[in-house]
Amino acid sequence: MAAPLMSLVWTDHVTGRQGFLVVDRLVRGVASGGLRMRPGCTLEEVTGLARGMTMKEALHYDPAGRYVPLGGAKGGIDCDPQDPGAYALLVRYLRAMRPHVENFWTTGEDLGLTQDLVDRAAAEAGLVSSIQAVYPLLDDEAAARRRLADAFAIEVDGIGLDELVGGCGVAESALAALDRAGVPHPGTRVAVQGLGTMGGATARFLARAGLSVVAVADVKGTIANPSGLDVEALLRARDAYGTVDRSVLRPGDLELPGDAWLSADAEVLVPAAVSYAVDSGNEHLVTARWIVEAANMPVLPEAEERLAARGVTVLPDVVVNSGTNAWWWWTLFGDIGADADEAFAHTRRSMRALVELMLDRAESDGTTPRAAAHALVADRLPVIAQRFGWYR
Repeated sequence: MAAPLMSLVWTDHVTGRQGFLVVDRLVRGVASGGLRMRPGCTLEEVTGLARGMTMKEALHYDPAGRYVPLGGAKGGIDCDPQDPGAYALLVRYLRAMRPHVENFWTTGEDLGLTQDLVDRAAAEAGLVSSIQAVYPLLDDEAAARRRLADAFAIEVDGIGLDELVGGCGVAESALAALDRAGVPHPGTRVAVQGLGTMGGATARFLARAGLSVVAVADVKGTIANPSGLDVEALLRARDAYGTVDRSVLRPGDLELPGDAWLSADAEVLVPAAVSYAVDSGNEHLVTARWIVEAANMPVLPEAEERLAARGVTVLPDVVVNSGTNAWWWWTLFGDIGADADEAFAHTRRSMRALVELMLDRAESDGTTPRAAAHALVADRLPVIAQRFGWYR
């Protein structure tokens, strides 16, 4: 694939910290991709994430749908989101990026940032919305914005629908792989790294599907129980950053080092926190059969090669965690309404079909699921370009 259309490095005049924006390509003049904040964020990282967004958008192309894929982009800020000055830095970044958000970059929450925080900072930076660049593409902007606002207002068991749909998609991806392999859900064990928005929702949906969540990791370490953790209790006891209050742990729940989730005695690993979590220095610890990438770029290429050589299947992020982004657009463009049951059903159906297509392609090509996903994108991008055009 070609080099990105645009790469920007921004230096904050107050702190000297850097922020980044990479637009991989535009489709219909617009690109989609979230904004993350984490210490150590780099231009290289954001570039890879922007390319991944192009792939996610293309993979969800449905000629019969109202939602037409956009291009891919990503933003990043090198700062700890818990730093006292983080919010002011976010506002200054968005103020600097305002012309891009107004004209061609639709963005939202990603690692380290919630949508509420992005929305508040965007308003303070003088923006109408973090996704206002897509409004000219809507048939009825007012109705579409009401529909999305109504969807964001929905809560299920006290958790926002916007927080749940991504985890629903990750869980359905894992379940599709298990079903394809003939592995029953009861008795299948899962370890999850990260209990924030994506990891927490994934753990909930997998537990409700009958799987046993035996380990979860947060910044304080790993909580494990070979007989299964009480996922709902842990979710109720986490803070805004996904850190669990250890006072809720039960007898039998163990507190282990932070990387213990990686070697947990489980069939499925779900890295749902940071990029680059599994590398050539720790992949040998993995005993699971599947790694389901809920985070962006959690498994490095060399590690994935070694894992594949010993029979570990990595379900790639560009498919697995694409449900949240797709849900935004399915709702805004009117493929689904502001309804939780409809959102979950559409997400499950779409994600399962996409995973099956990817695994079919991997089997027929004799390659990995990631390579198969890349092949599907290569097939679809020319079709999208011919129909809608792009700039790269």
